[in-house]
Amino acid sequence: MIQLYWKNATAEVIGDTHGITQTDLTGLGAALTGAQQTLTEQAAAGKLGYANLCVRRDYRDSAMALVEKHRPGCTDLVVLGIGGSALGNIALQTALNPATYNLMTPAARKGTRLFVLDNVDPALLHDTLALLGRRLATTVFNVISKSGETAETASQFMIVRELLRKRLGSEFAKRIVATTDAKAGTLNQIARQDGYDMLVVPDDVGGRFSVLSHVGLFSAAMCGIDIDALLAGGAAMAERCAAADWSANPACMLAAIKYLMVARKGKPIHVMMPYSNRLVHLADWYRQLWAESLGKAVNRAGEEVFVGPTPVKALGTTDQHSQVQLYREGPNDKLVVFLEVAKHSADVRIPDAFADVPGLAYLGRKRMSKLLAAEKTATEYALAVSQRPSVTIRLPAITAENVGALIYLYEYTTSLMGELLDINAYDQPAVELAKRATFALMGREGFDPLAGEIKPFVKPDAKYLV
Repeated sequence: MIQLYWKNATAEVIGDTHGITQTDLTGLGAALTGAQQTLTEQAAAGKLGYANLCVRRDYRDSAMALVEKHRPGCTDLVVLGIGGSALGNIALQTALNPATYNLMTPAARKGTRLFVLDNVDPALLHDTLALLGRRLATTVFNVISKSGETAETASQFMIVRELLRKRLGSEFAKRIVATTDAKAGTLNQIARQDGYDMLVVPDDVGGRFSVLSHVGLFSAAMCGIDIDALLAGGAAMAERCAAADWSANPACMLAAIKYLMVARKGKPIHVMMPYSNRLVHLADWYRQLWAESLGKAVNRAGEEVFVGPTPVKALGTTDQHSQVQLYREGPNDKLVVFLEVAKHSADVRIPDAFADVPGLAYLGRKRMSKLLAAEKTATEYALAVSQRPSVTIRLPAITAENVGALIYLYEYTTSLMGELLDINAYDQPAVELAKRATFALMGREGFDPLAGEIKPFVKPDAKYLV
């Protein structure tokens, strides 16, 4: 079972100025109880879409039906998506399959190779398609877009569709699965016209909360990940997060600590630092969830508040050598959340090769897992000495159940933070301007006035070039 350890964020360890006191928690109790009650009522009324994903058999069953149809004879799966339509897919794959998964033989792998094209970098798309080469006929492309008009995903899809049409002729549609709106939208219309297999982007689940829906389940199951265990882990965490006693509720306690760090302790930067390479892309997923949900200019009354903790990704031990100097001696404006793994999927023992070398002898016969754990504890201690707060989320092992639980924990914590900050955690109005500006720059009809406004930004002013 995942556990939250928060002693090193308390005044007992790092002092009253930077640490949380019992008075701080008591003062937040009523607001936290209210936030928890609001979410409980929303979930019961079916108004908190992501909260019901773990117990919905229809999404699971329809995803598995397409997996059973497409996985036999399929060598490669390519996901075309961006943001919430890609980051969760990457996180699940890297957490729950070996780092060398795509390099393994078909017999050693549990499913298809996976490529997630989450950017419009032309070299990324070109190189991936070139690698697939003759395997295009045994590749499935999963295009994920609710509307079908997101420029990044739409451009990738148009290129892939044309390539498949040229290579496979009338059979091209069999190589595409569209995950999109169930009833309407550009991609829905094209999918029905061309005859693609289709999955649903839920109406009541925002993209950054959608990894446990068709958006993430299909690619995970195609790659051999146990999605039943993933959903069961999320469901078990949902039960824990529903506990009325907020002091015994991991999401409530995590939200309380994070809120107090932002609102009372001057810590607007929240670092996620997994001590496992397998979890590093979950930190990427967290960054979108946290930034897009909580970075808001106005509160629910329309008043300007400009709130939102800034999410940062770090990797232990790598970033002990690149970021911890700043974390310890720079501005005391950060909360570090460690992800700690008790038992790794594999371990390696260090040989006793230099028993006579004082600077190396201590490492002999130790396991790498012990070294990694020591590195984490050492960083935790060093931060505490500098009065820098940290908390630890402990995973017994990196399993589908625990990853599902971690995903749900952070989704629910995000909702609680939205309540405490009095903002809408489910919209993203600031993202839309850049989308419309892209349409204007690319010549989409109806965006001429905006193109005129952007014109001064198109060509650099020579006066400012050095």
